[in-house]
Amino acid sequence: MSYQKIGVIGAMKEEIELFVQHMQQVRDSEKAKIHFREGSFHGKTIVLCKSGVGKVNAAVTTQVLIDTYGVDAIIFTGVAGAVDPELNVGDIVVGSESMQHDMDVTALGFPRGTIPYEETSLFASDNKLRELAVHAGQELFDGRVKVGRVLSGDQFIASRETVSRLYTELQGACTEMEGAAVAQVCSMNGIPHVVIRSMSDKADGSAHVNFAEFTVQASENSYAIVEHMLKHL
Repeated sequence: MSYQKIGVIGAMKEEIELFVQHMQQVRDSEKAKIHFREGSFHGKTIVLCKSGVGKVNAAVTTQVLIDTYGVDAIIFTGVAGAVDPELNVGDIVVGSESMQHDMDVTALGFPRGTIPYEETSLFASDNKLRELAVHAGQELFDGRVKVGRVLSGDQFIASRETVSRLYTELQGACTEMEGAAVAQVCSMNGIPHVVIRSMSDKADGSAHVNFAEFTVQASENSYAIVEHMLKHL
């Protein structure tokens, strides 16, 4: 499949800053108080935006990209907290699928993470985009790329106990606050997507020490992978 226009989302300024610096022929616009930049990036047409933090912001941004800007694929890039104990700061997770870890209707008998009455609560990434991301990661960060489940929730996880539970109960590789919302909206609209996250912290309570320090580096790692992907699409 050939992608004509690709949406690129980051939640925070740091996660999109390098794209801003390297885009050309940019046309700026605003929708739902979100700033969108449409232009050329290594010869590809992209629509770049900062969604803001959390699942609601991510869902709104994704739907606007689809409805208003007509993107035919979406890449979410940025940082996350490592849940898989084998992951270290700076390592990359390419999402195989995404799930909302804070969807909790266990009191009514649903397994944690299950969206009641929906066909699925796991939203798979697109095969082609995932393969491109993995290939880019292997080229740029050999041995530091893992394909795994991205867990999303409107919580900044900073507890070793919670991290252990997310890993053992929900088989998460990393945790963040937007990916599953993007994935679900893309699934509902039939739009291919992939979530790419670089680890900025271990989600274990030490984030006050390393989050600010490593967010910039982790964002640079994510940018490098997406740049490589777009060059090779």
